[in-house]
Amino acid sequence: MRILYIVILTFIVGTSAAQVNFISTGSITYERRISQFAALINAEAEDNVWMEELKKQFPKVVADNYTLQFNNKESFYFLTKENADNKYINMIFKPTETNYVHQKHESGTVTSATSVFETVYLVNDSLAKYDWKITGEVRDIAGFECKKAVTKICDSVVVVAFYTDQIPVQAGPENFNGLPGMILGIAVPRLGTTIFATSLSVQQGPAYVEPKISKPIKTTYKQLDTDLVKVTKDWGKEAAAILWFLKL
Repeated sequence: MRILYIVILTFIVGTSAAQVNFISTGSITYERRISQFAALINAEAEDNVWMEELKKQFPKVVADNYTLQFNNKESFYFLTKENADNKYINMIFKPTETNYVHQKHESGTVTSATSVFETVYLVNDSLAKYDWKITGEVRDIAGFECKKAVTKICDSVVVVAFYTDQIPVQAGPENFNGLPGMILGIAVPRLGTTIFATSLSVQQGPAYVEPKISKPIKTTYKQLDTDLVKVTKDWGKEAAAILWFLKL
């Protein structure tokens, strides 16, 4: 009888511990870091005199904090606070308080606001789909064991993600989603950009309210891509990198 009691108690404790380890609602703080010159410069421009002067005037890296509020049904990703000390070499890197990504997991849809200088595009569409390939590599991010996965955007830009199945919500920063757990880390080497979680707090659910945007251009992902190609067609060698950045 004593042995049976011990076995039952061990099972209950083990089950309770497993339940505690899984988080289905909360708020995650991310730090987005952009290596500005890596994001825009290609090998041909490395010795450009003009670019060398810019390197003297602008910081190599700019960093800003973002928040992702989530539960099983939806997630909101938005700017927490802009670093007032940042100096952006290109204003496309500057975060905007009206920008956000609202992923709706039950319906498989998304609403997001993207600013391109003075224009705000309001997207209503299906969730972006990614062809993830999960590897065997793991690393710790914000106290969670995360598994590595890789995909591509714009056909050739490699995106590395780290997700944890301790948070069984298929969401992540920006538009990223579709892995069997919350994405806590994103790295895009070609754009010199990383987005990594720094902390998590448990709360009852998203409290974010979509900001009111004056006269946005309502669109879809496909139409937005078409519009952005037109907008950036005369921007020279930087155009491709900017388009990639806006696709995150």
